[in-house]
Amino acid sequence: MSAAVPQTLKNHVRYDPAFHFFILPVFSIAAIWSIVHAVRHFGYHSVAFVIFFVAILLLAFKTRFYALKVQTRVIRLEERLRLHELLTEPLRSRIPELTESQIVAVRFASDAECPALVEQVLANKMTNADIKKAVRNWRGDYWRV
Repeated sequence: MSAAVPQTLKNHVRYDPAFHFFILPVFSIAAIWSIVHAVRHFGYHSVAFVIFFVAILLLAFKTRFYALKVQTRVIRLEERLRLHELLTEPLRSRIPELTESQIVAVRFASDAECPALVEQVLANKMTNADIKKAVRNWRGDYWRV
C-alpha cells in the first residue's frame, strides 16, 4: 500500500472514516438522544433504549480497541525481531527493558538511526511522543488499522 504523501510526525495519525466520521457520531447521537428522551418521557421503554444505545456505543469502542490492541501486539513482535537484527550486544540484551509504547514509537526510525535512538531511549526513559520527535529519518507505517 503506497501513500501519495510520505508519512511524517505531523501526518502519521490515521483516521478510519467509517468509524470516526460515521459509526461513532451516529451511535453517540443515538445514545444522547435516548438519554434526553428518557428524561423527558420516563418509562421502561425509554430506559431500555438508553441501555441499548449505550451498549451499542460501548460495543463500537470495544471492537475498535480490540483491533488496536492486536495491532500493537503485532507491531511489538515485528519490532522486537527488527531490533534483534539491528542491534549489537550489549544493546540487544536490553530490548526487554523497552516498554510497549517505546517499541511502538521506535518503529518509525530508519534502520540506520535505530541503534542510536534505542540507546538514547533506554538512557533517558523517553516517552512515545519524545521518541517520535527524535526520529530524523521517518520510516512510515502505512499498514495501520
